[in-house]
Amino acid sequence: MSDAHLRRQLAEAQAALEAERDRFRALFDAVPDPVSIIGYDGTVLDLNKAGIAAYKRPREDIIGQPIETLNPDLPRDHLAPVLETLSRGGTYVVEVTNMRADGTRFPVEVHSAGYVDEGQQRIVAVARDLSGRHEAELRYRELMEVIDKGILVRNAEGHVTYANPAAMRILKIPAGASIDGEMRPERWRVFDEHGVPLADQELPSFRALRTGQLSPSRVCGFLNLETRRLAWLSITSVPQFAPGADRPHQVLSLFSDVTGFKRDVTLFDRVQDLAHIGGWEWDAVSDHVYLTNEAQRVLGLDRATGNMVQLQSRLRDPERKRFQEALARAVEHGESFELDLQGIRADGHTLWVRIIGESERHDPTGTRVSGTLQDITEHRQAEETLRVQARTDPLTMLLNRDAVLEELEARLSDPAQSGVAVLYIDLDRFKVVNDVLGHAAGDQVIANAARRIQQAVSTEGLIARFGGDEFLVVCATGDDIGRPQRLAAAILGAFGESFRMAGEEFSITASIGIARAPEHGDRPQALIQNADVAMYDSKRRARNGWQDFSQALAEQQQHRLQMETHLRRAVDNREFKLVYQPQVDLVSGRTVGAEALIRWRNDTLGEMRPDHFIGHAENTGDIVRIGGWVLREACQQMRRWRDDGLPIVRIAVNVSYRQFLAEDLSETVAEALASAGLPGDALELEFTERVLIEDAPDTLSTFAALRMLGVVLSIDDFGEGYSALNYLRRLPIHGLKLSQLFLQGVPHNGSDVAICQAVAGIAQSLGLGLVAEGIENEAQRQFLIRLGVHIGQGFLFAPGLAPEELALRIQREHESTAHA
Repeated sequence: MSDAHLRRQLAEAQAALEAERDRFRALFDAVPDPVSIIGYDGTVLDLNKAGIAAYKRPREDIIGQPIETLNPDLPRDHLAPVLETLSRGGTYVVEVTNMRADGTRFPVEVHSAGYVDEGQQRIVAVARDLSGRHEAELRYRELMEVIDKGILVRNAEGHVTYANPAAMRILKIPAGASIDGEMRPERWRVFDEHGVPLADQELPSFRALRTGQLSPSRVCGFLNLETRRLAWLSITSVPQFAPGADRPHQVLSLFSDVTGFKRDVTLFDRVQDLAHIGGWEWDAVSDHVYLTNEAQRVLGLDRATGNMVQLQSRLRDPERKRFQEALARAVEHGESFELDLQGIRADGHTLWVRIIGESERHDPTGTRVSGTLQDITEHRQAEETLRVQARTDPLTMLLNRDAVLEELEARLSDPAQSGVAVLYIDLDRFKVVNDVLGHAAGDQVIANAARRIQQAVSTEGLIARFGGDEFLVVCATGDDIGRPQRLAAAILGAFGESFRMAGEEFSITASIGIARAPEHGDRPQALIQNADVAMYDSKRRARNGWQDFSQALAEQQQHRLQMETHLRRAVDNREFKLVYQPQVDLVSGRTVGAEALIRWRNDTLGEMRPDHFIGHAENTGDIVRIGGWVLREACQQMRRWRDDGLPIVRIAVNVSYRQFLAEDLSETVAEALASAGLPGDALELEFTERVLIEDAPDTLSTFAALRMLGVVLSIDDFGEGYSALNYLRRLPIHGLKLSQLFLQGVPHNGSDVAICQAVAGIAQSLGLGLVAEGIENEAQRQFLIRLGVHIGQGFLFAPGLAPEELALRIQREHESTAHA
């Protein structure tokens, strides 16, 4: 091939390339939307004429500049999602805001695609100006806001996402309320134009969502179940589809209020029948009354028209006056009203109706009043049932606590009442049944006891279950001042026969306290509290008896309140101290441990014995805080003894059942041990038998947690309660304490000897340790040694000692042992 021929071919190829570039530029510039060629690094490589015109910049100010020149609002790394989409062969679409040379902005929708130009990856981006569409959307939104037709938009799930002001007005939606909440289907009952109820899915909007087809204009009645307002609406629902979707993503419903055109009497009555709401209209001038079918049915009248006397004939006398006054105010002052009135049916039964009325606003004479009428008898009866239930104890069907307090308040406030007495009744030994046989048996005892009290009291007093196993009787005294005592004796007599439960017989008696008004109190709480004080005194003296409140008991009550007040502050005032009774080896007499015993001295009350204040602390709950202090103080004292080299194996601390319930005991114990730097086996916790009968999972988990700490667990005064041996086997305890109650008659009383032998046998058979308390003489010590009991405490060895006294005792024991 000659050089001339080669040059000619190159020239032709160059001409063709130039022609192709001219065609590309012509096409590039012919596109009406801005088109940019962008490098993968974000640099603008080319821009067509539409782009130069749109951005109002010279071409040289754009080419070679980063894309942020045209769109300064792009986020950092904005090219990352674009390039990822292009790598998959896709087109990336995004709405952004571009900027002109003068700083003004305009919205665009950018479509970006990838291509290769001379071996380089490029991006072609077409930007479509959305300003016109946004203006159209704004005009559309303004139209929706000002149009007098209601517009609702529901999403695919049926929730309302938009309502225009007209919709809010037509549907009476309060300002600020949630339109979706107000339009929940359960708040409305909807009817078709013939008054037939419609299911939710048959409503025009839901039908359009379900079918994807327009639901043409349809008249539906909407009854608001809360306001009882009925509105008739003409509704057209249009489904709306997202681009490319085959199911509607929302539905737009356009409606208008046509209630004014639905006054046809027949249709109106049918709808009222379905809603169980009657309608009425009264002309005050002619006294003419019109009633719908439902209103006639409610009142038991057989005529649709009549006069006001006939309507009021169904109301009781006091209610007629209320209705007449409301009608007069409606006519004279335009006042609306809503009344719940009691009436009488044709068959003589009680009727309750709710009547709503208002004057006709468009009546120029102002003499026409209309409204609705609804039978609320069932609703009133249900309210009465609930009121009775709220005043009744469900187990015994007696008055409950609140009800009897209300009744007592009424009697004490009634000047016609010449005297009132309260009997406070508490069942003796009820806890035995409840603990041993369970709560179901306990409930049977309570119900049986209630029946016995009812039979004893009959109609002479009000009876209430005041709580747990406590009952209250309120009776009038008047001239019969002996009635309270007579009723108390009758009640005690009713408990003379044993209760039979689960094939067993239980002797359950009652303790009764009596207080009278006004001498023992003129307010319910004071009277009941004083009767309670008398009941406790009766229980303390001898169960199965009654006791009148007296001035002496009042003084005791005052002393108790004073004690409780001081007791509440005793920990903070550092009024408590601990003494320690030695626990000794019965054979050698050597001290091996000690039990911490609390003592209280108050500046006002003086020295208080534990049996005087511990019970009060239990009742008030202060025992929880006091017990926590005892636990911490005992552990700290044990730490001091160990630091002094005293060979005390462990210290025993009593734990109240209220402590066990009221706090995380294992956590409290762990903190006390950690604070004193003691191992768990340096502490022994003594519980009453009450913890044995609790079958709650928390009880078992607490015992397990304490045992994991290494703490020694024992049951104090074993045998005094009513525990079954099964509980000993179930709970992870280490030992028992033999009560001094059984040791008092040893070794001469055969019954006490037998009980001690039984408890020792139980401990040995279950592998439990046994400590005897209350050892007062040598004969008791020798008996316990022969019984195999190795550890004991009591006045034979020492009373409770101050810490330094106990330390001195142990030092002397060691000195004596050393000299021997």
